[in-house]
Order: sequence, then C-alpha cells, then structure tokens
Amino acid sequence: MNHPVSRVLALLELLQARPGLTGAELAARLEVDERTVRRYAARLADLGIPVQADRGRYGGYRLRPGFRLPPLMLTADEAASVVLGLLAGRRSGLSVGEQAAESALAKIQRVLPAELRERVAAVEQTLGLTSAPAAGPSPAATALFALAEAARRRRRVRLAYRDRLGEPSERDFDPYGLVFHSGRWYTTGLDHRSGELRTFRLDRIATAEPGETGFEPPEGFDPVQRVVESLASVPWTHEVEVVLTTTLAEARQRIPPVLGTLTGTDDGRVLLRARAQHLDGFAVMLAGLGFPFTVRRPDALRGEVRALAARLAGWAEPG
Repeated sequence: MNHPVSRVLALLELLQARPGLTGAELAARLEVDERTVRRYAARLADLGIPVQADRGRYGGYRLRPGFRLPPLMLTADEAASVVLGLLAGRRSGLSVGEQAAESALAKIQRVLPAELRERVAAVEQTLGLTSAPAAGPSPAATALFALAEAARRRRRVRLAYRDRLGEPSERDFDPYGLVFHSGRWYTTGLDHRSGELRTFRLDRIATAEPGETGFEPPEGFDPVQRVVESLASVPWTHEVEVVLTTTLAEARQRIPPVLGTLTGTDDGRVLLRARAQHLDGFAVMLAGLGFPFTVRRPDALRGEVRALAARLAGWAEPG
C-alpha cells in the first residue's frame, strides 16, 4: 500500500468500517504520520466525501453525513452478503420500489472483481429458494421511510390510500408500527377517519405526509399480532366454524394465526373460526391437518369435504 491514492482509499475503508478511530490509530494502520492522515482526510473532502474530526482527547475521525452516499469499500464477504441480501429481498418482497433491487444489484455486480463476480453469478444461477416468490407490487420507499419515522417519533401522518377495490381516500393515521408478513408490507395503528384500529398495505399508500401532532400507542400494543389478527378477519365470502378434535396447543402448531382464531371448547376440543373465499381450498387445508373435525358452518363446506373425499377415494383406486 505504497501509493498515496491507495492509502486515501484505505482511509475511506477504515472510516466506513471503524468510525471514531483516532488520528494516531489511523496513522498506525496506514503506516504514516498523523499530519499525513489529516492531508488524506482533506483529499477525501475534495472528492465530496467530507470527513469529520472530533476534538478532544478521545476524539476521532468519522464520515460526516451528507446528501449522497459515498463510495462504498466492501470486502469480498461484505459484497457477497449485499448481493445475496438483494437476491433474497427481491424474492421475498422485502425490497422497496419496482426496480430498486434490480438496479442496485446491477450496480454492485458491475464493480465486483471478476473472480468474485463469477462466484456470485454462480450462486445466483444455481440458488433454489423454498419460499414462494412475493406477488404484487412493492411499496414506495418514500412512504415506507415516512411511516417508519412517524412510528418512531410517534407523529400522526396524512395518508392517501386506495383500498382493494381501488377506491381512493385520505385519512389521518397514527402508525403504531410496520410489519412485513407473507411477502407484503403493512402498517397498523389508529385511523382517525373511522376511529378504529386499522391495518393498511403499504403498496396501496400513495403518500404519507408527516405532521406534528403526537400520539401514544396503547400500552403493550403488538403490531405483529394486530396485523396477523386483522388479516385473519378479512371479510371473504364465507364465514367458517369447524370443531377440531385435538388440543389447543397442537392446533396452534399446525394452524397459523393469519388463517383464523382458535379457542378451546367445553369438551376439550378446539373451535376454529375463519373466513374463506374458496371453500374447496379450505376443505383441502382441513384434510391436511390430520385431525378429525366437524363442520359447524357453512353447509357448503360439508359438500366440499365430501367431494374431496370422493376424489381421494377415486385416485386411490388402481388405474
């Protein structure tokens, strides 16, 4: 690392990896004197990467936050981790924006060393993921960040929202938290238009304008539990009640909360209350649980269970 430019880049890497190192520590790592460290910091500032030097006995150097991201100096493991994270985020729906993950992935891959680029490409081309790819659009980064900051600062926001039928609305909303569930982003909190707790999908939020009105969430409020419960109560076509011959603990192991609510009965069994859009699929789910069950309602579900049983019996016969 004899060339001055190499040392300047090494200083940038150190400041990103270990902010707060003193001039003496940086000088020792770069094998120069402290005056040269100050000169290298000034060179970075000339390139638009301002370096902040904290005064005092324990003061150190760090990158001063600016308006744009400075060049990143990544090790091989760090670069591979970023690329794999982008691949997983693109698949799961955890990323934001329609093309943000794609463009970020392309930028990083273009600057990787040839050998590392080939290794990462080999992983990308041969990697298999067991989870289903996320369906539907990703939320806008501006809405995500605005809601996250409002939830952290406990400030009300003004939402421009479109419901599942495409109807637009504006509403004042106290965001209690953000939740990522089954490939989608949600926010949950108090909707002042209805006066009730509501859950909204972030990809349906056009804008989220923060205000200065504060709020306090209910004590012990759990955003994850609230989102799961609200999704389980989506008003699908059919209301379902089924009694399962099993224990409550076993039922909770097999049935996710988003599917419905589980309560114990007086005779030691479990009552499943749920909503469903397609009863044939619900019948398949019940059969896959492996528990004896009794359908309370609707009557149409009994017909779907009988039809499924007939199909299974037919498939079991030799062809």
